[in-house]
Amino acid sequence: MYYIGYDIGSSSVKAAIVEAETGKKVIVLNEPQNEMEIVSLHADWAEQDPEMWWQYICTATKRAVKESNIDPSKIQGVGISYQMHGLVIVDQDKNALRNSIIWCDSRAVEIGNKAYAEIGQEKCMEHLLNSPGNFTASKLKWVKENEPEVYNKIYKYMLPGDYIALKLTGEVTTTKNGLSEGMLWDYKENKVADWLLEYYGIDTSLTPNIVENFTNQGVINEKGAQESGLPAGIPIVYRAGDQPNNALALNVLHPGEVAATGGTSGVFYAVSDATSGKSTRVNNFVHVNYELETPRVGKLLNINGAGIQYRWLRNNMGNESYEAMNEKASEIEIGSEGVVVIPFGNGAERMFNNKNIGTHFLNLNLNIHNSAHLFRASLEGIAFSFVYGMECLKDDNAVINIIRAGNDNLFRSEIFSNTVATLIGHEIEIYNTTGAVGAARAVGLKDGDYDKFSSGITTNDHVMTFLPLKNKEEYVKAYQKWKQGLELVLTNK
Repeated sequence: MYYIGYDIGSSSVKAAIVEAETGKKVIVLNEPQNEMEIVSLHADWAEQDPEMWWQYICTATKRAVKESNIDPSKIQGVGISYQMHGLVIVDQDKNALRNSIIWCDSRAVEIGNKAYAEIGQEKCMEHLLNSPGNFTASKLKWVKENEPEVYNKIYKYMLPGDYIALKLTGEVTTTKNGLSEGMLWDYKENKVADWLLEYYGIDTSLTPNIVENFTNQGVINEKGAQESGLPAGIPIVYRAGDQPNNALALNVLHPGEVAATGGTSGVFYAVSDATSGKSTRVNNFVHVNYELETPRVGKLLNINGAGIQYRWLRNNMGNESYEAMNEKASEIEIGSEGVVVIPFGNGAERMFNNKNIGTHFLNLNLNIHNSAHLFRASLEGIAFSFVYGMECLKDDNAVINIIRAGNDNLFRSEIFSNTVATLIGHEIEIYNTTGAVGAARAVGLKDGDYDKFSSGITTNDHVMTFLPLKNKEEYVKAYQKWKQGLELVLTNK
């Protein structure tokens, strides 16, 4: 028997089939082969057609079944991961009324900022654990203000994963996870934050019914089965945003555990049992295993300028492989002989209160420094930004005991991983897994056996562990020099 999981990103849809008993990967693939279109009609806008996601889900499902040569009737359940914070709105016939306003769209920033100022920091942080910000609720308010003819036709709003569940089951539902991502969950009252919707002048009846994770959230109907190729009658058991789901895929479920991502951007996602927040630099979301009696909250610290910095160097300095760049960088001493890279050239950084400070190369000496110094300084600069982010998390009362990361580009680099582990003072466990695999395995959690789930990940996916190095003096010295450079940049912005 098997489970299938989906991960609906903004670049592609990924599908994975795993063995139900062992969690072992059978197949993982993505559609399309290139990247999905993002529509940007104006600066800072980003939209996608939700029907496009569904079509790629169907194509990926049929490919996965065919290429793995399994009997689709043996698939017993579905898990869904999806890009966070997006807005999908449907009419009475459950058809999308417009493109989804996706996570990286920033048209609603001022709406959220105004709400935070007028409602007040105390209520927002006490009830939402966040500012309303540029999240789903604020995007819905933008539709009400700017597209009233569309708003008046809305039957329900939802998150991207909810839309795929709708296409499979015909039912409109959402989760506490999803509502928290949209700033629509009141932690203190343990219910939908209707007061925020009312502040925005939004009809509270537009909120879908809430279903719980690791339970039957609805079964695939005949139409969903015919279009997707999945068996009718099997349940959707799980859905979550990509970062909480990535944490689950890495076996990050308990307070003190942290999931790290080192792709184009970087993320720390720390699980906490504290339903409080004090910093708008850190976002707090309902984790996948949140219960009122045992609250589990994910504290998310995002770093926009991460792997994209290293990729930029590769593309503009001879297009060497990352392995070759890492090899050259390893020949340079810790601290890169004084070169400092401030790697924030990928837009506004939330941990700097949404300042856009850019990338900076400091202390270059044209007589002694070469590309190898830039490679080392870039890896160190990105690592230092992770350490700085960890300090922000700790300031927000996050407890750190262990860090688990995927086997992606940055964490393949010993320089990067050793620098982070040594300065943070915690080992980093590396796992070879994906969000789609995590979503598929989560289907088996309907019995609540987290220990079995965890052991399956350790057995199937653990690659290696980076330990903090005992001699950290040179790392500390280099980090302090980097922070001095950062302060210089921040002061001039």
